[in-house]
Amino acid sequence: MSLRFADAASDTIDLLVLAQDDVKDWLEGQPPAVAAWVEANGFTGSIGEALVIAGADGLPTTALAGYGTPQSRARGRFALAAAATKLPKGNYRISSGLSTEQAETEALGWLLSSYRFDRYKTATPMAAKLIAPAGIDAQRVEIIANGEALTRTLINTPASDMGPPDLEKAARDLAAQHGAQIEVTVGEDLLASNLPMIHAVGRAADRAPRLIDMRWGDHGPTLTLVGKGVCFDTGGLNLKPGASMGLMKKDMGGAAAVLGLAHMIMATGAHVRLRVLIPAVENSVSSNSFRPQDILTSRKGLTVEINNTDAEGRLVLADALALADEEKPDQIISMATLTGAARVAVGPDLAPYFSDDANFVAALESSAVAVADPVWRMPFHTPYETMIEPAIADLDNAPSGGFAGCITAALFLRRFVTDSNYAHFDIYGWQPSTAPARAKGGVGQATRALLDALDRILTK
Repeated sequence: MSLRFADAASDTIDLLVLAQDDVKDWLEGQPPAVAAWVEANGFTGSIGEALVIAGADGLPTTALAGYGTPQSRARGRFALAAAATKLPKGNYRISSGLSTEQAETEALGWLLSSYRFDRYKTATPMAAKLIAPAGIDAQRVEIIANGEALTRTLINTPASDMGPPDLEKAARDLAAQHGAQIEVTVGEDLLASNLPMIHAVGRAADRAPRLIDMRWGDHGPTLTLVGKGVCFDTGGLNLKPGASMGLMKKDMGGAAAVLGLAHMIMATGAHVRLRVLIPAVENSVSSNSFRPQDILTSRKGLTVEINNTDAEGRLVLADALALADEEKPDQIISMATLTGAARVAVGPDLAPYFSDDANFVAALESSAVAVADPVWRMPFHTPYETMIEPAIADLDNAPSGGFAGCITAALFLRRFVTDSNYAHFDIYGWQPSTAPARAKGGVGQATRALLDALDRILTK
C-alpha cells in the first residue's frame, strides 16, 4: 500500500494541537458555546484525546488533538498519531500547536498510523487523512513512510509466502523501481561462488538458499547494507520449542529493514554508492541439515564449530560480510534479528547497535533523537573474544555459559570485517502490542535514524 498525504480540499478541517497547559488559555478566547462543548466532552489536552467542533451548519470546522505534557510525550512517540486514529472521516490541516520540526515527526506518525497489512484480510482504512503541514519536506516524509511500510509488510508476510524466492522477488521489484542492478546466486552455485556457510544453513529446505546482491548509484561514498534473511527458523536440528518458533517468520527482519532503508536512500537520491547483500535461507530440518559439532569453513577461511544449529543467523551473515569487506566500502552496516539476549538487555522498543567509530556513534545518536527512532549503543567488548574461540576451530557459533549473548554474536560478526568501518544492529523487528503509529506486527528499527545520519556517517 502507498502512504501519502491528502490533497488540499474545500472541506478541510482545521486541527488545533493543544498541550494540556494550553487548553485553559485557549478556551478563554472561544465563544461560550464552543467552550461549553469542549468542557462538556471532558477534553483536557491529554495524549490521545480528539474532539471535533461543528459550525452553525452542523458540519465539522475545527478539531482538537491532545498533545499532553513534555513528561507524557517523553513516555512514548508520535503523540499526535494517538489522536489521529480517533478522528472522524475528513481531511485535516494542522493549523497551530506544533513547531515545524514537531510537525514533520507527527506527520510521519500520522502516515504510519494509516498503514494496514491487508494481504489476507480486508482492513478498514484510517478515516482521518492529513494534508501535509506547511514547511515540512512532504515528499521525504512520504518516502520514509513507504520505506517503513515495505519493511512492515515483508515481516508480516508468513513464510508460506515469504520464502527465499519471495524475498528475492521483493528485492527485484525494488531494484526495478529504482533502476538498481541485481544479481542472485542460488543453491549449489553458492558453493561455486565460495559462500559455503549460506549454503550449509539453507541446504535442508525445499526452497533453495541464495545470496541477493543489489547495487545502486555511481557517485559518492560507498555504503553496503547486509541484512539477515532467514525466512523461517525452526532452529534446525536444535529444534526450537513451539513457543519460541511462533514468531520466526520475522527472522528475516534484518533483510526487511535494509530493503526499507534502501528504498529511502534510493528514492531520496542520496549521494552514495549503495550495495545491499541479503543471504536468504530457511533453517529447516532434513536428512542433510547441518549438525551440532560440524566444522564449517567460511568464505573468509575461518573455521566455525557448530555448537547450536539455532545460532544460524551469524553464519549466513558472516559469508555476506566477508564478501562485502572485500570491496573495502566506506561503511558496512549489518541488521539482523539475531539474539534473544539483545531483547533481554533492552526490550523490544530499542535497537541495540555496535560501533567503535566515534563519528558514526555521534551522528546516529543525534539523529535517533531528532527523528524519534531510538537506539542504544552496546560494546564490542574485546576481552570477550576468548568466549567465541573453541578448542578445535577458529570460532564457536554458540558459546556456552549464557553470558553476553548479543556481544559475543557481534564479536563473531566483527571477525569477518577487517578492512571497512563496521556497525551492527541487533534489532527485534516486531511491535508486540499496538502503540501510536506502530500497529502490532512487523516494524522497522533504526532505519530512519540511519537515513538521517547518513551524510555525517559517510563524511570522515
